[in-house]
Amino acid sequence: MTDFPEKTRNLRPNELTIAEAARLLRAREVTVRELWDACAAAAQEKNPLLHAFLEIFDADEAAIAAAQRRIDTEGADAPLLCGIPLAVKDNILIDGKIASAASRMLENYRATYDATVIRKLRQAGALFVGRTNMDEFALGGSTEHSAFGVTKNPHDVTRVAGGTSGGSAAAVSAHMAIAGLGTDTGGSVRNPASFCGVVGLKPTYGAVSRSGVIAAASSFDQVGPIAKSVADARILLDAIRGRDPMDSTSIPDELYPRRSEGIKTVGIPARFLAEGIDADMLERFRTTIQSLGYAVKDIDIPSAKPALAAYYIINFAEVSANLARFDGIRYGRSVRGETLLDDYLRSRTEGFGRETKRRIVLGTFVLSSGYIDAYYRKAHAARAALRREYEQAFESVDIIATPTMPTPAFTIGAKADPLSLYLEDVFTVTANLTGMPAISVPMGTLPREGKPLPIGIHFTVPHQAEERLFTAGAAVEKLRTA
Repeated sequence: MTDFPEKTRNLRPNELTIAEAARLLRAREVTVRELWDACAAAAQEKNPLLHAFLEIFDADEAAIAAAQRRIDTEGADAPLLCGIPLAVKDNILIDGKIASAASRMLENYRATYDATVIRKLRQAGALFVGRTNMDEFALGGSTEHSAFGVTKNPHDVTRVAGGTSGGSAAAVSAHMAIAGLGTDTGGSVRNPASFCGVVGLKPTYGAVSRSGVIAAASSFDQVGPIAKSVADARILLDAIRGRDPMDSTSIPDELYPRRSEGIKTVGIPARFLAEGIDADMLERFRTTIQSLGYAVKDIDIPSAKPALAAYYIINFAEVSANLARFDGIRYGRSVRGETLLDDYLRSRTEGFGRETKRRIVLGTFVLSSGYIDAYYRKAHAARAALRREYEQAFESVDIIATPTMPTPAFTIGAKADPLSLYLEDVFTVTANLTGMPAISVPMGTLPREGKPLPIGIHFTVPHQAEERLFTAGAAVEKLRTA
């Protein structure tokens, strides 16, 4: 019998990481069927309370059998994801399955092809537990804006799971899947990862194909892993990344200079952390940074504060353009009225939720004649300035750190005011504006109303320097297990 750590032996199959499950599968300590059944049983048991999944798929017997044969035949040469059950956000197309983007507009849409990331995962032998809940069309920050109900945080069901990939984060945190995929537009992978106590990675913009992913804001969107460990996030990224002829924004590996994984100096944007963050969150962040042993340097990124406003202006504009296709005629929900105008009005009124309508209206406004110069073009100028400032900062530091979120998960309904919800993204949107990769890694818990709630530390690095993220993330994990 293979010698495994006692911790691994005492875990249920669904509680394993990808790396642990892969080792046990190859050692014949667990079968693909047992791994699938454990995840499916946990999903069926916990989903009525958490509402992480919009749909839990039936077992794909052919895929399960094929994964087992591949492991038995190839052994250590089989991909690490072979036989691993994953959760998939509801805006990523899986051939033959509904992909609603958690919207009434697409509640009956059934995908006719696989997204590129799904195709790559199938090639690696991965399995899919189900499609997870999200904010409608990935517009929100708490998964409270799904047309099909709120996802609850596994650590405290009175609190949000974060968003927009809250369903995937909750599913992984509650061991309903071994790992998952989300999409990150302004922190939508990292935000729920922080709230749910898991790892969330936003890759370099263009490192992962968006073909087959329902668009929110095209210049920000990026598919990213949600996992139980930094090592697992790396495994998932390696499987899904790469140039794709079906996505003209996907990049070749050699586009940016190769970066070493070594880290000597971490940059802290001190003025950026001065407002809006819980005092105990800031104290835990500073203690964690000091414990990592890197040299610490205060840096100044003047455009970081207006970055949130710039992000939302561009987000609204791109959302308005992307969702224009759902007009009741060409795509999505179609409700007939007495006139063509009635068709448009009724289809979009019934098909879109409140937050989606808000962003469409505001996006149309900032793109309109007389206002495009005052808002949209200024936002793009601010975006360019922010990217220059980050590039300049990386001339003197190797990695930039902040908390992932200003607070632990808040109670459901506490951020009903849209502006207060938008302000939660203050530390995460910069990575989407610059296109740089970023990761959220758990750094323990903080007490709120008698319950320990997860919090995350956030690292940003230059384009295609994900190796540094994995190095820093692994160092944080080591602190927590020391």
